[in-house]
Amino acid sequence: MKKAFVVGALLLVITLSMGGTVASKGTDTGATYEQLKLFTEVMSIVQNQYVDEVSPKELVYSAIKGTLRGLDPHSSFLDPDSYKEMQVETSGSFGGLGIEITLRDDILTVVSPIEGTPAYKAGLHPADRIIKIDGIITKDMQLTDAVKRMRGKPGSKVTITISREGWTEPQDFAIVREQIRIQSVRTQELEPGIEYVKLRQFQEQTANDLEAALEKGEKAGMKALVLDLRNNPGGLLTSAVEVTEKFVEDGKLVVYTEGRIRNQNMRFTAHAKHPYMNIPMVVLVNQGSASASEIVAGALQDWGRAIVLGTQSFGKGSVQTIIPLSDGSGLRLTTAKYYTPKGRSIHGKGITPDIVVEVPKLVAAAAKEGGNGEKEKAPAPAANPMEDIKKDPQLQRAVDLLKAVRILEHRPAQGSEAQVR
Repeated sequence: MKKAFVVGALLLVITLSMGGTVASKGTDTGATYEQLKLFTEVMSIVQNQYVDEVSPKELVYSAIKGTLRGLDPHSSFLDPDSYKEMQVETSGSFGGLGIEITLRDDILTVVSPIEGTPAYKAGLHPADRIIKIDGIITKDMQLTDAVKRMRGKPGSKVTITISREGWTEPQDFAIVREQIRIQSVRTQELEPGIEYVKLRQFQEQTANDLEAALEKGEKAGMKALVLDLRNNPGGLLTSAVEVTEKFVEDGKLVVYTEGRIRNQNMRFTAHAKHPYMNIPMVVLVNQGSASASEIVAGALQDWGRAIVLGTQSFGKGSVQTIIPLSDGSGLRLTTAKYYTPKGRSIHGKGITPDIVVEVPKLVAAAAKEGGNGEKEKAPAPAANPMEDIKKDPQLQRAVDLLKAVRILEHRPAQGSEAQVR
């Protein structure tokens, strides 16, 4: 028996029998074997007649990659090297750019650059389309291949060609790789009693780090909270559940998944002993908020526990299961979709904020020959909330809302002695 891991936004653990067969309702075994006969026929012809000699392993690997690519953008085949690479995705430390990518409409697309990383500093944005990596066209490139090309030795350089809405032509970004060490939780007191918590990614220690931050804030007199999930591309499902249960009652549903087979249908509920139930909250989201971020925002929104503010989130709501294979390779297979407590599917839709607050967009000037070639950067969420709060309309609106809530909480009830005087 071996374990299969779900990575990216979700991390589940299930057991599979490597020699077993999973049959679903409606499977036509005869038709399947008939098509396999055709497949082996093609393989034989290629091996015997193709202009160059190709090893059976190369042919099988290529066939598997093609099969999975035809399913959806998130399913893929991991050769043994890629499978080992995958295991560092949630470790919090690796050499690369600090960028989350996906395939959207068959185009390699930026989900979000992670704050403080080389990709973030270079000015990459959510929804940027990656046209080339070091001059190699990304059309038909698998996600795993793209990740492998962008990761590398710290100090080495990679050039990414980006197409962005509003640009007349793509631009090159030369980025120096760094050792990516992601501190997932950052805190700051915005004003007396209003605490700011930024979650950059959902890692194994995120919930514990958040708990420490909340305890510290509570001792300092925290009366309200801004939870910033902007440009947070996701991480571990378990972490998303643990973060959510800090703010909802014990036993409340956080998220559930539905797939074709029974062991993919799971429900995740809160089991917090001392949730922070009485703290007014605003959750910030944007187009770079994906997956685990959308789980948290959706659950808190469904239970009326927080006001969600910002712009529409990314819409990554499917579960990828990593299934190890006998030769050290693996399958990254979409096996389920996840839903908010009220049954909303996030996949392809995202979370719609209760209050939409757009960030002013700069119209990027076309890069013309003979021009300065400078890349125009749109405003990003504040690096230092205290210094840049006035430059961040979403954060400013969140603070204003929490101030209003606090004023209303302290207003005497109508008909009270204070108003009768």
